[in-house]
Amino acid sequence: MKKVSLELGGGGRLMRDFIAERVLPAFGNPILGELSDSGLLPDGLAFTTDSYVVDPLFFPGGDIGTLAVNGTVNDLVVSGAEPRFLSFALILEEGLEWEVLDRVLRSVRKATKAAKVRIVTGDTKVVRQGQGDKVFVNTAGIGRSVARPRVDRIRPGDEIILTGAVGDHTLAVMLARGEFGLSTKVRSDCAPLLFLLPLWKRGALWMRDVTRGGLATVLFELAERLPYPVLVEEDKVPLSRAVRGASDLLGIDPLYMACEGKAVIVAPKGRTADFLRRVRGHPLGRKAEVIGRVQKKIGRPGELLLQTAAGGLRLLEPLTSELLPRIC
Repeated sequence: MKKVSLELGGGGRLMRDFIAERVLPAFGNPILGELSDSGLLPDGLAFTTDSYVVDPLFFPGGDIGTLAVNGTVNDLVVSGAEPRFLSFALILEEGLEWEVLDRVLRSVRKATKAAKVRIVTGDTKVVRQGQGDKVFVNTAGIGRSVARPRVDRIRPGDEIILTGAVGDHTLAVMLARGEFGLSTKVRSDCAPLLFLLPLWKRGALWMRDVTRGGLATVLFELAERLPYPVLVEEDKVPLSRAVRGASDLLGIDPLYMACEGKAVIVAPKGRTADFLRRVRGHPLGRKAEVIGRVQKKIGRPGELLLQTAAGGLRLLEPLTSELLPRIC
């Protein structure tokens, strides 16, 4: 009998297959079928939900509370919506120290103020000791649409902007677990991406925050929806020194490492310089780079190709295993 594995929640191929084979046949409708980070509803509303099970609860640069708020806010932003309201639900394990819970709640309050959203409803449940893992959080978010992603308008010559270095969140959580004996000052990039909202009105065609599954999985999901290949240049993908060193040492491909404060943007042909200038004008986007483009000279329609640093070509596919349990 087949059973659920950890990889199912990793944002990679197993999750994609689960959604395609089980979720869509059970609940399929035009809104759900778009498989966007948020459901784009009538009357200009956007609605999203997510659950957070990070281990450990606290790590350099954030905690489960900041993840819950920023992750939901960012799912709305990259769907073309201005975040407005959140729900906040807790599943607590019996015996949790009040000090831990209060610390999470303080982080949530601080994050909502920074993201300019309000928590307007919620829920709390408690499970017996041993039936949970301290704190699980579920959030849902509602926003007002400012534009709709238009994958159907993407053409060869449109370029892909990455708003900063990838992998810091995965590395921060990994080292906070204390399993590898490594030491570094790396911090999670967990942050709200509200500064990207004006790009929608300037013609952004598509966005996605780089979370579970990493950059390669996110761009694969874009490429497979296009009648053109997508080419990414390995040398253009920004990496911090810590991520580069740790990925080499541990044999982890940084293209599959998660972020919680980075996004990829498809800019229309001829508008890339303007987009890049505006992204770099914000502190969270100072290391933004153009990392690739939609084209039709190399590869077949729907393929995601990596131009490697050595000059070769590599076909990129979605994540097929779980790099690290419970990173978000």
